[in-house]
Parts: sequence; C-alpha cells; structure tokens
Amino acid sequence: MRISTDLLAQVVDHALRDAPAECCGVLALRDGEAVAVHELENVRQGPKKLGFEVDGPKLARLLDEIEDAGGELGAIYHSHTVSAPYPSQTDVNFAAGWPGVEWLILGTKGAAGPEDVEVRSYLIDGATVTEVPVSVG
Repeated sequence: MRISTDLLAQVVDHALRDAPAECCGVLALRDGEAVAVHELENVRQGPKKLGFEVDGPKLARLLDEIEDAGGELGAIYHSHTVSAPYPSQTDVNFAAGWPGVEWLILGTKGAAGPEDVEVRSYLIDGATVTEVPVSVG
C-alpha cells in the first residue's frame, strides 16, 4: 500500500487525539494507493477499555460509499496505546472476516508527538501474520 504523507499524518493525528483510548478507521484505496482516510468511532471508548469496536451498520454504509466512489477497502487501522504495534489475538480473530485487507497499526505508547508514533502494516491470513511495507510519499 502506498499512502501520502498528508493522509498518514491524518491517521497519526487521529491516534494521538484519541489516546489513551484506541482509535480506529479505514483507508480507501484506488490502484494500490490510499486516497481517503475514514475515521470511525471506537464504540469501546475509554482509557480502561483496551481494543476497538465499530458500529457494524455504519461500517457497512461506509464501505458501500467507498465502492460507489470507485475505491476499495484497503486497510483497517487502529492504535495500540499500551503495547507494541503488532496484531493482538483479537486483531487476528477479527481479521478472519477481512481477507486481503491490510492492518495498519499505530503504536502510541509513550508518544509525545507524531514523530514518536510507530506505524506498521500487516496482512493476516488465519494465524499467519506477515508484516508488509508502508510506502509513504
């Protein structure tokens, strides 16, 4: 996946803004390049509630809008606020319903600003987690 510096900055800002709760959202792609960031509300908000959960009907409507605009779901993003940006077992379980979709995870633990956020992306196929490069620019 390729993502512009500006779009990645939007995702990082979202992660920092929602901390200490996890943020979540999706990236719309066209021809392998991110074309839009869609922030979603984490309905499991709160500093003591780790993880993320989205409103299913809202997500379904958003995915229809992305496809109607000629794009596709390319990545699901969320932040890890107390652990490394590596898929948790919960992430792996959730990914089973989204084959071929990248998982962009932002590590915000101890981040004082955008430069401190660690960004990693993965493809998750069953129990197999493979890190994939994020091409920025």
